[in-house]
Amino acid sequence: MCVAQAGAQVNYNQRDDKYRVLGLKRAKEAYETARRDYDRELELFKRSLISQAELDHFHNAMADAEVNYQQSLLAVLFEQQFVSVSRAVKYQAPNGAKHVRLTVANTSGETEEFQKLLNIDDKLFRSLQPDIVNNVYISITNADGAIISQPYEAKIAQLRFGSPVMLDFALLQDLDAVTVNMIYGSGSTRSMKIYLQKDASVNKVAVQSEQFSQEIELGKSATFDLTLELFSTTSNTFSLEVLNLPIQIDRFFKDPSGQARLSQFKFTESTNTRKAALEVSLPDRPTDQVAMDKPIAFFVAVIPHAQLAEMGDLGGHRWTQQELEALNVGFVKLELVPRGEGKLLVRAPQLFYTIKAEGTVQMSVDVVNEGTRRLDNVELKVDPPLNWTTSVDPVVVPTLAIGEERRVLLTFTPPRDVSVGRYEIRLRSSALSDNHPVNAEDKTVTVEIAAAANVIGTTFLVLLIVALVAGMVVFGVKLSKK
Repeated sequence: MCVAQAGAQVNYNQRDDKYRVLGLKRAKEAYETARRDYDRELELFKRSLISQAELDHFHNAMADAEVNYQQSLLAVLFEQQFVSVSRAVKYQAPNGAKHVRLTVANTSGETEEFQKLLNIDDKLFRSLQPDIVNNVYISITNADGAIISQPYEAKIAQLRFGSPVMLDFALLQDLDAVTVNMIYGSGSTRSMKIYLQKDASVNKVAVQSEQFSQEIELGKSATFDLTLELFSTTSNTFSLEVLNLPIQIDRFFKDPSGQARLSQFKFTESTNTRKAALEVSLPDRPTDQVAMDKPIAFFVAVIPHAQLAEMGDLGGHRWTQQELEALNVGFVKLELVPRGEGKLLVRAPQLFYTIKAEGTVQMSVDVVNEGTRRLDNVELKVDPPLNWTTSVDPVVVPTLAIGEERRVLLTFTPPRDVSVGRYEIRLRSSALSDNHPVNAEDKTVTVEIAAAANVIGTTFLVLLIVALVAGMVVFGVKLSKK
């Protein structure tokens, strides 16, 4: 109940509900006056100088003044309760999870004037424990109001003045600015948007990557996105290093925004989080160190520039996680798995043939694996015209290594009653690459059946030409003799 509601008593001022400390002072003085009046009248009553009714009148006045005083005291105490966040430090746990250490303090106003207004021996004042805020509930939310902390809500049963309490929350969403929500006392609420401090005691850069493991085809490239978060006050210039990656794999760091290559970078006072990307390129063929389907684990380390010289040749040493932890540098473990895909190519030197009706076409084609994985069960299938016979040698090539080439012999024989004309034969090819089907481009072979030669007609035509030439010669001789 506020002062205005309880203050229909002597000496009440309409501004007491606004200036509650002054209202409390007025109520305390009114109560003390009413109590002195009652004590004086009680002595008169004992000497039978006043009646019981007159004594009751002063007792009721004192009781009203006491209630008014107590209500004013409660209003001031509840108004004076105040809970603040004195520190909010973000740090990274050993398992990589992000946490916030939240320090909460009871900052209730206890001015010297307030101390003088109340007698410290006042039983009501002591029973209400003005230096304690009870039942403080705290949660952390993002900009959308969703709780992003674990536990979702923490409770402080009693928060004493001068005794801050530190709470530890695990962040379910990695943010640099959060909203701290508090409910305490008689239902007072506060919400503060806070930019989290970084735990500078670890003196390193935390590194994270969402694509920590990727499958990359031989001859191709892939990118690992990196988030770098500074937890240091002594160093702000760092070098990016790749450790334990085979030399056959090309690598470089780049800025995702401008695509500029990076080798070292610097944090500024206003920027504690940066983005970077690691691009790796695999060789076209597998090697002893870059084996097909075998994961390659490596580290990306962020090393203070001043510490880099002390570590010597980074590439000449096989680093372990324990060694990097002992150096107290930020790092993340990544993994890539070389993959390959077979690519089948069919080469034919000639695709057009002319034969006689009784002839046969014999041709050869080369099957080549132009991919990055072995091909299995390479097979050529022939779709011939009706009644044609075909043969393929070999029918199936069991394996075709990367870059390997094998020759296949094909024979096409037309039926005896084949008609003159052109016929098309389609060649289809198939194989398996890591149990996945692979097909090459189909080839079409054209066979022209030529008409058979007429021997009698040809002979007659030759004799006719010879006779004609002989006649012309005889006629010319006779003509010259005349």
